[in-house]
Amino acid sequence: MTTFQEAESYILSIPRFGGKHSLKDTEGLLKRMGAAGIRGKIIHIAGTNGKGSVCAYLRSILLEGGRSVGMFISPHLQTMRERICLGTEMIPEQEFLRIFDRVRSAARQEQEAGGSHPSFFEFLFLMAMVYFEEKQPDYLILETGLGGRLDATNCLRRKDLCVITEIGYDHMQYLGNTISEIAAEKAGILRPGVPVVFVDKRTESTQVLTECAAKAQSPAIMIGKNNISDVNINHKTIDFSLYTGYYKYVNLSLSTAAPYQIENASLAAAAAQALSDERITQSVIREGLRLARWPGRMEEIRPGVYLDGAHNEDGIEAFLAAAENTCREGRRLLLFGVVRDKRYEEMIRRIVRSGLFSQIAVSVPDSERGLSLEREREIWEQCRAELCAEESGQADPAPENGQDGPKGFRAFTLGFYEDAHEAYEKLMAERGDEDVVYITGSLYLIGQMRTVVQKITTDGKQKIRGI
Repeated sequence: MTTFQEAESYILSIPRFGGKHSLKDTEGLLKRMGAAGIRGKIIHIAGTNGKGSVCAYLRSILLEGGRSVGMFISPHLQTMRERICLGTEMIPEQEFLRIFDRVRSAARQEQEAGGSHPSFFEFLFLMAMVYFEEKQPDYLILETGLGGRLDATNCLRRKDLCVITEIGYDHMQYLGNTISEIAAEKAGILRPGVPVVFVDKRTESTQVLTECAAKAQSPAIMIGKNNISDVNINHKTIDFSLYTGYYKYVNLSLSTAAPYQIENASLAAAAAQALSDERITQSVIREGLRLARWPGRMEEIRPGVYLDGAHNEDGIEAFLAAAENTCREGRRLLLFGVVRDKRYEEMIRRIVRSGLFSQIAVSVPDSERGLSLEREREIWEQCRAELCAEESGQADPAPENGQDGPKGFRAFTLGFYEDAHEAYEKLMAERGDEDVVYITGSLYLIGQMRTVVQKITTDGKQKIRGI
């Protein structure tokens, strides 16, 4: 391969879930490539929602403390290079290409010896580990791709801290049908004696994670509602107090209007404290959180246009709370698209029942996994009819598009578009001065639309950390 684009195309052609190696096989590949000798502290993060945000908050704290930080995340929004970062800088294209050649050569040798080619995620993880072996950062933050116990990132035997974010229903065909089963898979990242920080939100997951931590003799640090107080949500910032066993109450501020980031930032703060690094002081944590940004999570990409990567039921619930907070005067307009292997019926049902949006444009994410427009239309219209029926007590009194239904049913207009760019332009053309446009439903859609609408501005008076 001679260009980054060729290397990216090769990786995209690798099956995402097929040909998966055992953890022992992945560990063996790392050793053969000389990429199993990371000397810095390793932080492993699993969970259903919030993993990327916790990674970003924790990275910002560590950087504020003067530490060098490598970070491997999944998925990316616009370019594969986002997945492998040193500090806030993505891996350069030429470095990506050079390391790609090393991993591809090792993969071919593996096949020639009778083994199988690494999967899509394994290939990128191997690349990341080769890169960080060369750079040797003080800290390495690793985000799992799917699950935890059998995730490629879990081949690493040594870890210094584990973090488990909110656990919900996602990837159930691989992880189990109950919260307890999914939690057990996530808890597979634990190591004997290694501290674990996790969110205390659902009784079922908390019970499983507590039991797994006790079995591994891992110190468990739980962050729940009782740890958070004095929440003040402003238009573009959030202030709150966090209680931990280290600093008692500490006052924190986030540069976001998304209430769900309180939980993620709290996990990151507790994780930073658990590292017992002399450079990570209370003031470093406070400033690191304030400076952190994470693209595609209630990101105001341009004035009055928000991108949010809600891609499952819990994510949609959190998005709705954020949307209610960020628009208080005008109308809310929504661009939505989803992939077919999610529980999209429930996602759509929650949006309809929220009554928050007066105009909704539905499109298809730029992905082979995207749900067809025909199926989307069927579900959206069915959910609207269901709600109308409940309001009136009559069977299927579906209103005309944009018309009020019985008992003051809140009207909303539905439009369906094969091209998400066209859908966005339609919403922007009809948007009033006080109206706000939201884009959500799939990270594929967020990455696609971020490229379309991105307008980067730089404020020389304020430091901002993020990709």
